[in-house]
Amino acid sequence: MDWYIKKFEDLTTNELYDLIRERVNVFVVEQNCPYPEVDDKDQASYHLYAKKNGEVVAYTRLLPAGVSYEQASIGRVLVKESCRKTGLGRELMERSMDFLKNHLKEKEVKLQAQEYAMHFYGSFGFKPVSEVYLEDDIPHVDMVWKDPSH
Repeated sequence: MDWYIKKFEDLTTNELYDLIRERVNVFVVEQNCPYPEVDDKDQASYHLYAKKNGEVVAYTRLLPAGVSYEQASIGRVLVKESCRKTGLGRELMERSMDFLKNHLKEKEVKLQAQEYAMHFYGSFGFKPVSEVYLEDDIPHVDMVWKDPSH
């Protein structure tokens, strides 16, 4: 398995196509969520992904502070259905947090967790900061990680 992290402008056309295709497969088709998947935040983001046998199997979009929220954020977290329950999601989040903390030097990170995944994100130190709400008809909760040394 190979891991990559790239700014939008460093993605090739084929890489961007592969990432968007997998995002649509998960967030539109699998979750039966007929809402726009492409927004104006991709261009300002870092794209962290893993490929296995030429296919995208894991992905997160890492947004610097000020793009979606005043703090940095993680979005579009996905693991290809055939690769779930293998520890790949944990490695994906570990790599995401490592990049945000050590490369971007972020001290606070926000994400919109689907309600069923709250415990998973909590295991990385994220704490809920909102009540459960519907986003595209799916229950979500806002969660924030804060650097414990600050």
